[in-house]
Amino acid sequence: MIELLRHTMEANGLLTAFVVVGVMMWVSNWISKTLTGGRLHGSAIAVFGGLILAYVGGVTTGGKNGITDIPFFAGIGLMGGAMFRDFAIVATAFGASFEDLKRSGVSVMIALALGITVSFVSGAGAAYAFGYHDAVTLCTIGAGAATYIVGPVTGTALGASSEAIALSIAAGLVKAIVVMIATPHLAKKLQLNNPHTAMVYGGMMGTHSGIAAGLQATDPKLMPYGLMAAAFYTGLGCLVCPSIFYFILLRLLP
Repeated sequence: MIELLRHTMEANGLLTAFVVVGVMMWVSNWISKTLTGGRLHGSAIAVFGGLILAYVGGVTTGGKNGITDIPFFAGIGLMGGAMFRDFAIVATAFGASFEDLKRSGVSVMIALALGITVSFVSGAGAAYAFGYHDAVTLCTIGAGAATYIVGPVTGTALGASSEAIALSIAAGLVKAIVVMIATPHLAKKLQLNNPHTAMVYGGMMGTHSGIAAGLQATDPKLMPYGLMAAAFYTGLGCLVCPSIFYFILLRLLP
């Protein structure tokens, strides 16, 4: 019976991946509610859990693809691959209305421009300081500092190495986790108590998962407003990072 179940789940890897992720989210949300009183959102705990599983999978199999090198979890590679990533980007873009952005005011547009620029410059600057001096790698890691979706999209468009793309994802994950954890604690100081400031905050931070988890833990009513700005942030980042920012780097680098 166990062997039959194992064979069935390995043969239907994508369905197994959804089950595994669903169970992880259920456990993470339970830990969040029970042990942290909701102050540390379940998404942040789930991200940590995913990183641990990836490490365990790599150590166990000696492979290069983390948990997906174990046949039982191979479907997670498809679920987390480029197809679903690009689907998420398109779905995010369709969920945002430019008319809503115009009605939100100039401050949100300024927040979007500053948020992407500051994140990109910070990520590219850190990469340069650590010895990466070619425009493609710098642009990819800088884009990853914007979000872990913009990073691989930029890296794929520019033909970056797998190492650069992996670093861009890592940079975006660190940012998402920091935003998840820090938002509820900084909400009072940042006056995150109304839709407008939530949109400005979403435009500055940009990371979709970080904003979702952080505002959910702060005030669930603010989450849609922050996510709307974050949706534009993701789409705008995918446009300007592999184009405008890349050409600027080409001009600046010797």
